[in-house]
Amino acid sequence: MQTLFKYNWMIRKDWYNWCEDLSEEELLQNRTGGMGSILHTLFHIVDVEWSWIRLLQGKADFQESFDYYNSLDKVRKLDAEFHMEVENFVNNWDASMENQLFYDTLPDGRIVTDTWGEVMRHAIAHEIHHIGQLSIWARELGRKPVSANLIGRGLSSHSTK
Repeated sequence: MQTLFKYNWMIRKDWYNWCEDLSEEELLQNRTGGMGSILHTLFHIVDVEWSWIRLLQGKADFQESFDYYNSLDKVRKLDAEFHMEVENFVNNWDASMENQLFYDTLPDGRIVTDTWGEVMRHAIAHEIHHIGQLSIWARELGRKPVSANLIGRGLSSHSTK
C-alpha cells in the first residue's frame, strides 16, 4: 500500500514540475474529461486523497472550492499542507487496518459499507486515473507527458535508482 502512495506522490511532484512550463491560461484551459482543466484536476487529486484519509480517521472532510486554489503555487501549498497527515496515516498502515469497516451515507440516503483497504486502494486508483487524463492533455498540447513508469523510481527495498 505504502509503495503505491509513494509512487503517486512522486508522479504528482513530477506533474507539478511539468506544469511550471505552462502558462496560467494553459493550466486553466477547459478540457474534455477530468475536472475540466489541468490545474483543477491536480487540485481534485489532492482534495480526494486527503478527504478519504480524513474520513477513515473519523475527521471532517475538506469542503474548500477550487476557486481559492486556482494557481499552481496554491495547489502545491495545499498539497504540502495536507501531505503530512496523509503520509503519517499511510506510513502507519498495517494489516490490522485492512478489513476495518467504513460506513458512508450516499446523497440518496443509502448507507454503503466498504473496508478501509478498499478505500485506500480507491484513493490510489483515483489518482492514477486522473494522471492518465493529464497525460492525454499533455499530448494534446504537443508535449511529452510525465512518465508513469513505476519501475526505476527506487520504490522497492531491492531496487537501485
